Amino acid sequence: MFKKIVVAGGGTLGSQIAYQTAYSGFQVVIYDVNAAAVAAAKRRIATWDQVYAQEMNATPAVIHDTNEHLSFATDLETAVEDADLVIEAVPEVLPIKNDFYASLAKVAPAKTIFTTNSATFVPSQFATITGRPAQFLALHFTNHVWENNMAEVMGHPGTDEAVYQQVVAFAHQIGMVAIQLHKEQSAYVLNAILVPFIDAALMLWVHGVADPTAIDRAWMVATGAPMGPFGILDEIGLRNAYTVMLAASTESGKGGLVDVAHKLKIEMLDQNKLGLESNQGFYSYPAPAFASAKFLQE
Repeated sequence: MFKKIVVAGGGTLGSQIAYQTAYSGFQVVIYDVNAAAVAAAKRRIATWDQVYAQEMNATPAVIHDTNEHLSFATDLETAVEDADLVIEAVPEVLPIKNDFYASLAKVAPAKTIFTTNSATFVPSQFATITGRPAQFLALHFTNHVWENNMAEVMGHPGTDEAVYQQVVAFAHQIGMVAIQLHKEQSAYVLNAILVPFIDAALMLWVHGVADPTAIDRAWMVATGAPMGPFGILDEIGLRNAYTVMLAASTESGKGGLVDVAHKLKIEMLDQNKLGLESNQGFYSYPAPAFASAKFLQE
C-alpha cells in the first residue's frame, strides 16, 4: 500500500490532486521548481481549504489534518525520498516534462512508481527516459477533483500489470472513479470526446458566428448541462487551453487552431484573463453569469 505520495507541480490541478490525496489520509509532498512556485501552491491550498469546507462539509479538524499531511519542497531529491508514487503535473510542454523525468530518474528510490497527469501526451513518449518503464503509466485527473472525481488510468505496452492495478487501487483510495484504458490514446477517454466539442465552440467564436455567452447558452438550453464550452474552458484554465491549442495546430488538418491560439493569447492571456485562476476569463468569478437562472432566459 502506498504511504508517501509526491505531486510534482503545484499548479491549479496539481494542487488539487495533492489536496485530495492528503484529504484521503496520505502523506503528500508538493514539489515545485522554486520558492515563488511553492508560495503560489500554498495560496492555492488555502483556496482548497475553503472549497472543501463549503462543498465537502469538511470540518475544521479535517481541514487541519489535511494540511498536516501536506509538505512542500524545492529540492527534487529531498521531495522523493522514500516516495511510493510520484504524480507528475508539470506544464504540458514536452521539453519540460523530458527534463523533469531525466532528473527524477536519477534521484527516485527504485521502488517508486511514476505517473503522468499529462492531458495530451501518452506514457510511451516518456517511458524510456524515466529509467523504469515497467513502473510508469498515466494517471489523469479532471479539474475540480473533489466533484469531478474521475481518474483515467492508462499504461503503455511496457507497463507492468501489477503496477497498473496498484495505481487503480490508489485512485479508488483517494475517492476517484477509476476509468481504465486498455491501450494508449492521446486525450484519453474524456478529452477525446471533449476536445472536438471545445474546438468547435472556439472556431465559432474565432469566425464571429456567435459570442461565447450565446454559444454556451445554446448548449445549456439544448442539453441541460450546467455550463457550456466557454465555462468549461475557464475551469480548465486558458493558459493550459492555449498551450494545447498551439500544439494541436501543428497536426494535419488542424491549421485553423492557429487562429484560435492567437485570439486566445491576444484577447485573453495578454489581458490576464486566465479563467478561474485569475477570477476572470470568458466569465467573471466567483459568480459567473452562466450560474444565474436568468442566463437561460435572455
